[in-house]
Amino acid sequence: MARIINSTLVHLVQDGKYLMLHRTKKEGDYNKDKWIGVGGKFEPRESPEDCALREVKEETGLTMNSMDYRGIVTFIYEDITEYMHLFTSEDFSGEMITCDEGDLEWVEISKVCDLPIWEGDKIFFRLMEEKVPFFTVKLVYDDNGNLVSHNEHVYS
Repeated sequence: MARIINSTLVHLVQDGKYLMLHRTKKEGDYNKDKWIGVGGKFEPRESPEDCALREVKEETGLTMNSMDYRGIVTFIYEDITEYMHLFTSEDFSGEMITCDEGDLEWVEISKVCDLPIWEGDKIFFRLMEEKVPFFTVKLVYDDNGNLVSHNEHVYS
């Protein structure tokens, strides 16, 4: 049965590094062993901003004081169509906690694409580095996790 998911994906930025989550702990995780930003699925009645704030707090212990809405990534894999609302934040506070979904690590922005990430993530990392104000990216993967098609739209 096809699933449609709304989620957030947040990249906290500090000293030229992104806070990345190495997904190693969650059972049945289609992100298993990948490095991703923090975030997760919307709960009922949440806006993208509500979800981003809650997920960052739950997964990192940090509180975002402000955030930038960077784009929407349509991620298609197996029976999943996921609309990921992508945010970045350089303005956050608090003490980092241990995440129950994997290991959190600050990674130099220039080295993120060398990690085991979804191939399509390289597209939105490039758009973020180009400081595109807002974009959409559609990523279609085959059942083995290989990127088979993509497109991007840039908005000013």
